[in-house]
Amino acid sequence: MADVDGQAGIWLVVPPKVGLPLFLGTVTLIAILVHAALIGHTTWFGKYWEGGKKSAQIESVVKSA
Repeated sequence: MADVDGQAGIWLVVPPKVGLPLFLGTVTLIAILVHAALIGHTTWFGKYWEGGKKSAQIESVVKSA
């Protein structure tokens, strides 16, 4: 079968034993960084993980003119 999309050639440069763990490790690292950013920069995410309110509420600040 012919290589239609050109992606099979990557395994000639990087062996699957190296490339797949590297790819999966990168995906895991990104997921951990996203969760850490959510925990560190929001007030609701930590409460959500601890079993806080079940429905998400958007806090809005009304500024008087």
